[in-house]
Amino acid sequence: MNLKALLPTRPHGESGWVGRVLTAGVVVAVLATARPADAWVWVVLSVSFVVFAVGSVLMASRPYAALALLSAVAVANALIAGYPQSNSLALVLVAITDIAVIDFKRHGNRPIVAAGIGVAAAYAGSAWWFGQPDTWYFTQLLWTAVLVAFGLNRRQSEVQARQTEQLLEQTRLAQSEHARAATLEERGRIARDLHDVLAHSLGALSVQLEVAEALLDERGDVNGALERVRRSRRLAVQGLTEARNAVAALRADSVPDLAQAVAALAEQHEKDHGTAVRMGVTGTVARTDSGVTVALLNAAREALTNAARHAPGQPIEIALAYADGVQLSVRNKGATVGDGFGLAGMRERLALVGGTLTAGPDGDDWLVVAEVPDE
Repeated sequence: MNLKALLPTRPHGESGWVGRVLTAGVVVAVLATARPADAWVWVVLSVSFVVFAVGSVLMASRPYAALALLSAVAVANALIAGYPQSNSLALVLVAITDIAVIDFKRHGNRPIVAAGIGVAAAYAGSAWWFGQPDTWYFTQLLWTAVLVAFGLNRRQSEVQARQTEQLLEQTRLAQSEHARAATLEERGRIARDLHDVLAHSLGALSVQLEVAEALLDERGDVNGALERVRRSRRLAVQGLTEARNAVAALRADSVPDLAQAVAALAEQHEKDHGTAVRMGVTGTVARTDSGVTVALLNAAREALTNAARHAPGQPIEIALAYADGVQLSVRNKGATVGDGFGLAGMRERLALVGGTLTAGPDGDDWLVVAEVPDE
């Protein structure tokens, strides 16, 4: 008898059905070689094969109905296994192995144990009825135990396969949610930085327009006011460009070098407001993360805008220090106002990248310090 050919395959899928058809074919071939002397044995074998086929079909959808049918096949054929040349052992083995493959969930292996006890008792009755020796009895038990072990192993493989599929599905869902959260986070970053860029540009624009209004109202200086209006136009164009660059930089995760960007910002502020801006860089310049760069650059913009609004014409000092992270400080003379003019929003932005921001008087100066340590 071909032991491997009698092993069950997966009850689901095309490959499972092909395997079951092959197994049934092997059983038919084994039964075809039977030579029982009595016709009733053929009746038992034929009916048992039909019941086995039905039970195999019901394994996935109706496990307990399949258990009843397959147990009946296993016990009935174990009872006639001792009949000479009945070959009923083939039906016993495929039926008991199918039972071992079924996942009974809450009941665990108890149905399999019950079926095994029934088959062992039927072997004993068959050995006694047909006069088989003890060696025959123990041989049948050995074959049955081996096939049950193969069935349990197959069931465990199928359970693990299902668990793996569920894990992969959960992983796919988790990755999908992670991607969605990342998208939302990026949108939030873009919205925050657009707000910062526009707030800086509109704040600077407001200062220029206030000066233009004062020149017209108090001095009647048309040329001076016109120059301020032209400067306001340049600021508006610059703000629009910065807004576009902020979106492009965040989307591509590509931003300019922090030191160069701050230097350009200081130079532009000096041109627009006629204020001396001095900048210094200490430490070894290192490339910073895009989120850190954008956050610090926006902090510098906000600090310069506040300086122009609350301490116009006063010199400004910008210091960029690289040591265990990066620190940006903006110091201007003469400002004594509080720090509620946009810097609270900067604190939130910096907190998102693990940084901090402080702002307050430092002697006669106003000092803003934004710092992001190394991870």
